[in-house]
Order: sequence, then structure tokens, then C-alpha cells
Amino acid sequence: MALTRFERFLSSVLRGVVRMLFAFFQLFAPRGGPDGSKRLPPITNPLLRVPAMRLAQMIRRREVSSVEVVQAYIDRIQDINPLINAMVKDRFSQALQEAAQVDRLVDEETGGGAGEEVLEDKLPLLGVPFTVKEAFTLQGMPNSTGLVSRRGMVSGTDAPPVALLKRAGAIPLGVTNCSELCMWLESHNRLYGVTNNPYALERIPGGSSGGEGSILGGGGSVIGVGSDVGGSIRMPAFFNGIFGHKPTPGVVSNEGQFPPASGLQPGFLCTGPMCRYAQDLLPMLRVMAGLNADRLNLSSEVDLKKLRFFSVPHDGGSPLVSPVDPQLIQAQNRVVERLEADLGVKVEQLKIPQLKYSFQIWGAMMAAPGKDGKLPIMFAELMANQGKRVWPVWEMAKWILGFSKHTMAAIGLATVEMFQPTQPSQFILQQRESLQKDLEELLGTDGVLLYPSHPHLAPRHHHPLFTPFNFSYTGIFNILGLPVTQCPLGLSTEGLPLGVQLVMGKMQDHLGLAMAVYLEQAFGGWRDPAEASPSA
Repeated sequence: MALTRFERFLSSVLRGVVRMLFAFFQLFAPRGGPDGSKRLPPITNPLLRVPAMRLAQMIRRREVSSVEVVQAYIDRIQDINPLINAMVKDRFSQALQEAAQVDRLVDEETGGGAGEEVLEDKLPLLGVPFTVKEAFTLQGMPNSTGLVSRRGMVSGTDAPPVALLKRAGAIPLGVTNCSELCMWLESHNRLYGVTNNPYALERIPGGSSGGEGSILGGGGSVIGVGSDVGGSIRMPAFFNGIFGHKPTPGVVSNEGQFPPASGLQPGFLCTGPMCRYAQDLLPMLRVMAGLNADRLNLSSEVDLKKLRFFSVPHDGGSPLVSPVDPQLIQAQNRVVERLEADLGVKVEQLKIPQLKYSFQIWGAMMAAPGKDGKLPIMFAELMANQGKRVWPVWEMAKWILGFSKHTMAAIGLATVEMFQPTQPSQFILQQRESLQKDLEELLGTDGVLLYPSHPHLAPRHHHPLFTPFNFSYTGIFNILGLPVTQCPLGLSTEGLPLGVQLVMGKMQDHLGLAMAVYLEQAFGGWRDPAEASPSA
């Protein structure tokens, strides 16, 4: 559907206003982090370049000790965290003790040469370190979700996906930063501060799982746990050049997170794996899904040559959303060319007009009442943490004077919420229903859709305040309940990560995981940020 002349004019005006507002805001905004000329130190320990499943194998075979692996990651985090501010609380001492216990177990089980297969079956991630988004409960770690009033909140239990990873032998190193109450695409809060992108410290790592994206992209972790209700796994994965997977809803437990989902939101929220190496996505998902893993056919062999591929270059031109960066469109086109050359398939390029209303669909469904008729908990109530509801106008005045305990993003969201209708319009419902029907019929059980991850490369700090609807490129697939795999595609001319979303039919997660392995081989996967210099 072509844009009308008025829509083109409106888009042009809005982009001009955004540029002027951002330039003005930068004069008064707090700095996002260290000067952009600073860079992360290069990775020197070869253990930091080994996928998690290979590390587990090396530990089982006593080729390396778990203590050595854990210490290597501790050293890396201590080197880079002062620059990226990704990990907000560590448990290094406990992790080393647990690693020593792993090494003793391996010695006992494999001393006679017969225990390796038993360990692989029962403890597939034995001795491998991982990190966790602070919004999840991890025993002994904070669970504030960046809310100042939850300072001192310490978890007494593990969220189910975290518990399953620990039961598989993985060792948590600590918890990572997120946006305030997990509802913004910049990982910034008044409790822990701003997290930086490892490829360019003056840019955002995304949100809300931005601390996970940053620590993984910087080489301070190999696997991690994130959650996603509007792109909170996929945007950080994209901005930080790593892999992330939003599973089919209901496969991985969402319990043990703050804030809790309400209204219709439990059907949109997903917990999933984030990692540097594509081969780790599937085993991580298998572990995190627990007994539900059998529903996903993760053991099925995927013949990529028998899949049907589709490419959609943009959302059709919503006036609320920025145009897609040409480098991202070019990267997606390179994927199309490789698929056609390597697999002998024909990738069909499509335009899907309903995607133009992605933000309106997402916003309407997130605010809609649940099946029991109850409205979702208001964001202003969550900000108050069971206290008196926050009054956004008053909070904005406090922010201007420097007294607010909340971020501008959170205050802005609470303000917008005041005017959000509680019932979706019939037009938006029709757009959602037709989009759902069209995509499910298009994808079936063997279709993969290529779609941009975001209109921009990793934005500069605070810039999303002026382009707040750009997350709709990811958020729409939460509403549709489709699994999505985020894959890196090399670097831009500025040295920033490129990427693409792979969208599949429900319960067809294994297709995206197999494609991730293929794209890693074709485009190189994750790159060490220290080696990612801008090029012409």
C-alpha cells in the first residue's frame, strides 16, 4: 500500500522535529557513558571464543577445568564492566566454588573413562558460566528491575528457566541491567545507571534485556537469559551482534519475573536464550523449556533446501516509525542472495500492508483486558511498587528539577498510558486478525520470513525518546505469537552490528534455530568489538 502525499509529508516533518528535539535534549541530558573514543580491550583468552556446548564437552573430557573457564569470564567481566556497566551484581566467589565442585564431580565420574556420556545426558551444560537479566529471580541476587523503591530486594528462589539451567550444570555469574520495569528499549534506570553498547560506548545496547546483550556482545558471557514482550531479547541481540530467540509463547515458563504480566500480556511475554554462538541456541532452549521441549520437535533434522523463504523489506511506511536504514536493507538482500545461491531456493519478496499498523496493534493489545475482563496493571502502579500511584505530571516536574527516582522513559510511558483506550478499535482488531491469518497461512510448517530487526542501527543514548515507536518491528510478533530468531549479519560501515529477524509459524522454532547456524557460517556471526573498526 503506497503512502499518501500527506503521510509522506507528515513523516518528513516528524523526522525533522525528532532531529531538532534530540539535538536540544543532548545539551541537557546526562551522558550515556564513557567517551565514544574509548574501546573495549581485545579478547586474549581463547576460552572466551568457545561455544558453550563445546566448553561443556571440554570440561567433561577434562581438557579444561570449570574453574579455568569461570575465572576466564570473571577476568573478562572485570576488564569490561567499568566501560559497559552491564553486570549490576556478581556472585564470582560462589561461582568459583561451584566450578570447583564441578571439577571434583568430573574427576569422580570420568576417572574410569565411563562417565562422560552419563554427564552429557544429565548435565549438558556442566561447568559452563551464564548470566541472567536482573528482572528474573536468581537466589541471593537482587530483583529490583531497576526500580529504586525495590532496592534491597533479594531473591530467595530461582525463576524456573534459571533453575533448569542450573540443574543442567550451568553456573550463574551474576545479574545484568535492564530498563526500568522492563518497558523501554534503552537499559537505563536510576538504581544502576546506563548500560553501554560494547561496539560503541556512546550507543545503547537495547532493552529491556540490554545488560544481557551488552555483556554477551562484549565477550563477558557466552550464554544468558532474557525476556521479550516487545522485542526485549531481539533488539539487544541485534544491537550487540549476538543471537537471540523469542520462542513460541507458553513453551518456556515466564514465572519468577518482575513485573508480572497481566491482562492479555501473559500471552505475549516470552522467556528465551541469548548467546554469542548459534549452535548454543537449540540446546539452551531445550533446557529452558523443560518438559515442554518435546512440543517443539527440536530433534528434527531441518533440510533448508526444502523450506520456503519470504522477505519483507519494511513495514510499508508507518508515519510513526523511522525508515529502515539502507545498510539493513542491503544486509537482508545479501541474505536473500546467499539463500538463492547456496540452497537453490527462490526467496519471494512481499509487501504486507497490515504491518503499517504494528505499533497501534501492539499498544492496543497490551492495554486490553484479559479473558477474565480485568485490565492489566497500570504502569504508574508498577512504578509505585505497591505504594501510591505515581502522578506522571508531578513526576515530570520532579525529573526536570533532578529529584525524580524514575527515568524520563518510564515517566513518559505512564503519561501516555493516561490516554490509552482500554478497548482496541474495530479497525485495529481487523488489522490484527487479518495479519495473523495471512502470516499463519503464509508460513505454515515450512516457511521462514526475513524482516528487519529495527529501523536503525544501535541508536545513540537517549535517542529512542524521540523515536519511541520504532520497536514495533519486533513488538508485532509478540502479539501474533510467532517464534522469532534474531541473527547477526556482520558490521556496518560504522562498525555497528547488522542483523535480521527470522519469523516462523507457531511451534516451528527449530527452523529458525537451524537457519541461525547457517547464517553464522555464511556471515561470520558474532565479532569481537575490539576488532570491529569502522570501514569505508
